[in-house]
Amino acid sequence: MNRNVIVVGAGIVGVCCAGWLQRKGLSVTLVERDAPGEATSFGNAGSLSPTAVLPVAMPGMLQQIPGWLLDPLGPLVVRWSYLPRALPWLWRFIRCANVEQMWRTANALRPLLAPIFECYEPLVRNANAADLIRREGCLYVYDSEEEFRASRQAENMRRKLGAVLEDLAESDIRRMEPALAPGFKWGTYAPENGFTVNPHRLTRAIADQVVTDGGRLVRAEVHAIELRRGGGVVLRTSADELAADAVVVAAGAWSQRLAASVGDRIPLETQRGYHVTLANHGVPARRMVNWVRRRVFATPMEMGMRFAGTVEIAGLAAEPNWARADVLLNIAQRMYPDIDASAVSRWMGHRPCLPDSVPVVGPSPRAPGVFYAFGHGHVGMCGAPGTGRTIAELVSGEKPQVDIAPFRADRF
Repeated sequence: MNRNVIVVGAGIVGVCCAGWLQRKGLSVTLVERDAPGEATSFGNAGSLSPTAVLPVAMPGMLQQIPGWLLDPLGPLVVRWSYLPRALPWLWRFIRCANVEQMWRTANALRPLLAPIFECYEPLVRNANAADLIRREGCLYVYDSEEEFRASRQAENMRRKLGAVLEDLAESDIRRMEPALAPGFKWGTYAPENGFTVNPHRLTRAIADQVVTDGGRLVRAEVHAIELRRGGGVVLRTSADELAADAVVVAAGAWSQRLAASVGDRIPLETQRGYHVTLANHGVPARRMVNWVRRRVFATPMEMGMRFAGTVEIAGLAAEPNWARADVLLNIAQRMYPDIDASAVSRWMGHRPCLPDSVPVVGPSPRAPGVFYAFGHGHVGMCGAPGTGRTIAELVSGEKPQVDIAPFRADRF
């Protein structure tokens, strides 16, 4: 059995892998270029949803894309300078927008996401961080009956996979979230869902506990992975050379290069997301609210009311386009007309996305001792604890509780 394991990446997926590996009695080293939780896990919407199983590329999406691109408040923008490089990935992504792939993705994600709170529980209890998780449900709202009716296919699919979803009347929406704009007259409530009030602090708390429990945290950038004769791996880093029995690549949108260093070609792209957080929002809010048409989540957090969402295709290197954050501020004011926008912070991060919206979780098909845990896209906070448990089972030589066949690295 692998006894010494390096986890590359200290975002929420990486720290959950590290925490679960320690629960199996393994020695763990976390390697992270930045401080734990400082990248994508810093600024996401904080959703903890066992029902977030549908792919980004849904049937009928192709017909919607032109309207999204022309809408200044739309959920998608493409930097034209990056388009030639993104086209191969976008072509694969669009080809996944069909009913058959929708079901494959949903059936793959449901077992990974369903035990989300069960898999978080031992990690947050050990880290004294249970107070960072709320289980208040999520409210999905619509400002037109047409949009509400159009969502039926997706909602019924979630129901078939075991999700509890309750249709709401306008009076129910007013009672649950009275500060919402009166135009939201249709809605659905997912009582099983929850959120974290601070995704950065949650990630950091689990990482700190890994160190407290005997793990190491090495601040370095990993350049390549090499296999050792006789077994094990060596990591070439910006600091020292690191050796271990096994390595888990959980470096989010930066994982592609590391997989390629051992011969695995995985079509990973970043769908850049933005947020605005309103520190003095003055909105009485108990739960997450998703404006479905705009693909934007509003989350009450410790640091204020956060509005997060939308997709920008522009790669890893381009500077942020803060106009995308201003779009979210506009949406925030439309959702909550009385919101106080006097203190606003803006952020951009990189979602690691695969064309079929299914992460890569499991061993490398080419490199013994190399395991992958990346590509969670829009469901990183949701998929992290289940991924951590699954990786720990695999590295320990156990049969995982989740069927990993749909998550294979060589499925493309």
